[in-house]
Amino acid sequence: MTDSKYFTTTKKGEIFELKAELNSDKKEKKKEAVKKVIASMTVGKDVSALFPDVVNCMQTDNLELKKLVYLYLMNYAKSQPDMAIMAVNTFVKDCEDPNPLIRALAVRTMGCIRVDKITEYLCEPLRKCLKDEDPYVRKTAAVCVAKLHDINAQLVEDQGFLDTLKDLISDSNPMVVANAVAALSEIAESHPSSNLLDLNPQSINKLLTALNECTEWGQIFILDCLANYTPKDDREAQSICERVTPRLSHANSAVVLSAVKVLMKFMEMLSKDLDYYGTLLKKLAPPLVTLLSAEPELQYVALRNINLIVQKRPEILKHEMKVFFVKYNDPIYVKLEKLDIMIRLASQANIAQVLAELKEYATEVDVDFVRKAVRAIGRCAIKVEQSAERCVSTLLDLIQTKVNYVVQEAIVVIKDIFRKYPNKYESVIATLCENLDSLDEPEARAAMIWIVGEYAERIDNADELLESFLEGFHDESTQVQLQLLTAIVKLFLKKPTETQELVQQVLSLATQDSDNPDLRDRGYIYWRLLSTDPVAAKEVVLAEKPLISEETDLIEPTLLDELICYIGTLASVYHKPPSAFVEGGRGVVHKSLPPRTASSESTESPETAPAGAPPGEQLDVIPTQGDLLGDLLNLDLGPPVSGPPLATSSVQMGAVDLLGSGLDSLMGDEPEGIGTPNFVSPPATAVPANLGAPMGSGLSDLFDLTSGVGTLSGSYVAPKAVWLPAMKAKGLEISGTFTRQVGSISMDLQLTNKALQVMTDFAIQFNRNSFGLAPAAPLQVHAPLSPNQTVEISLPLNTVGSVMKMEPLNNLQVAVKNNIDVFYFSTLYPLHILFVEDGKMDRQMFLATWKDIPNENEAQFQIRDCPLNAEAVSSRLQSSNIFTVAKRNVEGQDMLYQSLKLTNGIWVLAELRIQPGNPSFMDLELSLKCRAPEVSQHVYQAYETILKN
Repeated sequence: MTDSKYFTTTKKGEIFELKAELNSDKKEKKKEAVKKVIASMTVGKDVSALFPDVVNCMQTDNLELKKLVYLYLMNYAKSQPDMAIMAVNTFVKDCEDPNPLIRALAVRTMGCIRVDKITEYLCEPLRKCLKDEDPYVRKTAAVCVAKLHDINAQLVEDQGFLDTLKDLISDSNPMVVANAVAALSEIAESHPSSNLLDLNPQSINKLLTALNECTEWGQIFILDCLANYTPKDDREAQSICERVTPRLSHANSAVVLSAVKVLMKFMEMLSKDLDYYGTLLKKLAPPLVTLLSAEPELQYVALRNINLIVQKRPEILKHEMKVFFVKYNDPIYVKLEKLDIMIRLASQANIAQVLAELKEYATEVDVDFVRKAVRAIGRCAIKVEQSAERCVSTLLDLIQTKVNYVVQEAIVVIKDIFRKYPNKYESVIATLCENLDSLDEPEARAAMIWIVGEYAERIDNADELLESFLEGFHDESTQVQLQLLTAIVKLFLKKPTETQELVQQVLSLATQDSDNPDLRDRGYIYWRLLSTDPVAAKEVVLAEKPLISEETDLIEPTLLDELICYIGTLASVYHKPPSAFVEGGRGVVHKSLPPRTASSESTESPETAPAGAPPGEQLDVIPTQGDLLGDLLNLDLGPPVSGPPLATSSVQMGAVDLLGSGLDSLMGDEPEGIGTPNFVSPPATAVPANLGAPMGSGLSDLFDLTSGVGTLSGSYVAPKAVWLPAMKAKGLEISGTFTRQVGSISMDLQLTNKALQVMTDFAIQFNRNSFGLAPAAPLQVHAPLSPNQTVEISLPLNTVGSVMKMEPLNNLQVAVKNNIDVFYFSTLYPLHILFVEDGKMDRQMFLATWKDIPNENEAQFQIRDCPLNAEAVSSRLQSSNIFTVAKRNVEGQDMLYQSLKLTNGIWVLAELRIQPGNPSFMDLELSLKCRAPEVSQHVYQAYETILKN
């Protein structure tokens, strides 16, 4: 008989009956009673009153009854924590039961009871189960550690469970290994900064061995873990790829996608010249094609992932076009996704086949799909130039069908084709004009108006056509109104005598009778342009338009690289990084593809920080844009100063909104004066060539300022670090460092364009800061920055800007502008760039000043494991303008007395005691005295940086 009978009872007062049955001496009756309790609990009745009676039933050898009691416990332990403690003894006892199933059941239930009071009692049983002789118990205990960590992370760390988990990665049983990896990955996800999964070639080898014998979910955990590993060179990457490739033929699609993710990531490190690279490309295609024979929902997930793969490496599927042809019974979401991939794979070799297929789709019954198909024909024309003529004739055939929505879509895409190939296909305009009356969708009407305005000189009755649209001007959508306004102004500039009335009429409608601010503003601009300077109006309105690019819907390269690391997850279906849709306290780590190795053909990956940049140092000082806007929009804005400081009254005039009209004056030739932004764009008469010029050019080569040889002061220069990632700046990545050479400070910048458009009009501005750092010259990028291009610039700085104490003291907030937007970031500059060359005090003065500074201003620091002796320390520090005033030896210890001076005139005095440790490393004790004690910590950091690098 089935258990459904337990769910059909409608008795009242049954709690008392159940209580009696639970306390019955007969085992069968007890089991029946517990089943009834579980049934009531399942349908939502409150049976928590029976807690003590159910817990009493735990003392049994019957596995089925024990499972039911444990199920009840998991559900009610949270609402009855005091009662739940009664069950602890039974857990402890069950963890030592001879039956491994009972041991595992006990440890699994312990992990699910989320009650703080109980957790400490569970540590001992869990420790035993983690070392249990039976692998089933060990694998269950591994997952229990992750659950316990979620309840009480500190307890898990104190009890040493994390180390035991790491040991389980070397377990002989593959399922234990998989669960240990899963548990560690789960814990690492909630603590991104901890380095729990410390993978090395040995542990990777163990994981790959376990991979072949795991269950499918175990394989997914291991593959996801492998995807987070960065091989040390291309040979290791190839070896891992070879051992992961067999997973591509697995029956479970999740395993296949996880394997594809690992291979896509590690292929980054393989040279394209390798035979193995070509073999791998061939092996990747069949499993992806196989995924498309699954049910529609799986197909959709596979297609979304394939869309990413095709954007990254189209060569994988370039011969597989046919599998993306649409079937009549595909759901619409699968059809649209296939259509998108077909366009991405379209090339000169297969375009005839694709066009024939698309023309077929355009006669389907599904309206949405037909529209997409017509758009796709236009995208083919723009992508494959040789096919443009065939595409246009296909579109004309479709217009002849006179199907309303097909005609409208065709006109929209023909407008784009005109933009891509000007003066080539204008002969079709007559056919388009015949269909003017049938257009009722805003986008199609706007496209037709654009065509008429753009080619007004070729259309005899252009004024009549535009006038027909003007009759219902106020009923049109904003998109059509704006397009109509521009088209009539274009027509007027081409045929001024015949269309004066028309232009008056449209300007009046747009400005006086409209309440749309966009339309009104555009109307007023045209009106003023036409009334003050018709020649300028012609240059603006009839300017040559840039050609549209072929792939406007490609995902930005940096985002694409990140999404490739998330193949097989929700991020790959949404085409958004997890940070865009995951809420809650868990830190989402940005992933990136590994850098190519030296043997590969490409340079290092955009997202990897330069070697030597301290890990994570930048992240914690970059505030959100919201924090910065407040400060940066209230800057004391004045012209850049290279001479003595200006009188305060002239500098501290009104603040200009960085995002507003202040920027516009950068573009013009307005004289710089009070109230214009501190953004400095290059004036016509440029500053000397070496200031702000790319490094290694002009005068800086002549004087050898950048090579470090022959410089008067070889101050330590930190490696460049990424200050502004491309993800946060619409494709602009800024890396940089600070240098001080021959008395002048520079910010050495590296600008990389990772967007799909050219960047121009660069300018830079600093917020007020603790030491008045400000640009001493404009930010000069001499040529437009093309996509994937990098330029290096040395920006000279001075210290005569506005001063405001920052937290931390060496924090610098920067705004960088280009033709796309204004971007904000902040960075920490090392204090030693502010140590001046005349910072050496004479001995008497040093002694008097040391005594004069109060003792409470003295700060003590330790520098451990310095690899230099006293002579080398003194010489190294002197090159960064820290001068040794005197030196003596006390009881075998060298004592150096030193002075330095900051750019704002603050003196810092130091006593450096060198204690000989082992022969190659010394421990240093540093005492600093200064009238402004807040700088001491940063001076100490400068000492440590200089002596240890």
